[in-house]
Amino acid sequence: MKILIMQGPNLNRLGQRLPEKYGRMTLAEIETKIKNHADEIGVEVQQFQSNHEGALIDWLQSHQDDSSGIIFNPAGLTTQGHAIYDAISDADMPTAIVHLAAREKYEGGRRPDLFTSIADLYIAGMGWRGYIAAMSEIRDGLHKITPSK
Repeated sequence: MKILIMQGPNLNRLGQRLPEKYGRMTLAEIETKIKNHADEIGVEVQQFQSNHEGALIDWLQSHQDDSSGIIFNPAGLTTQGHAIYDAISDADMPTAIVHLAAREKYEGGRRPDLFTSIADLYIAGMGWRGYIAAMSEIRDGLHKITPSK
């Protein structure tokens, strides 16, 4: 089983950018924790970060056909990433949306998360552990939710 892990804009600055909100762990450190957990549970992961929506889409589309799930932290695309939203929807596989911080605490609902409607699993506020939880859920059989008409 292969899970794609995508990190959105500004996450390359983790550890330096707003550490009181996002913590002091760098993206490289989080990626190592993700890889170590994947090895422990017998899952292959491919990880990618970009500050550019088009690069995220290109990467997803080049890897989706041989993958079983997506874990995505939209970061700066949370409220306006319509193109990556469409690409993830088209990939048609279990999708977990992960936010390091609890958005409601900081945003107060003033800017809705576009990705809640395509998330089969939505995790916010668990820090790096959210990725671990999402990976385990996908491995254990999280299924794609198909909205009823």
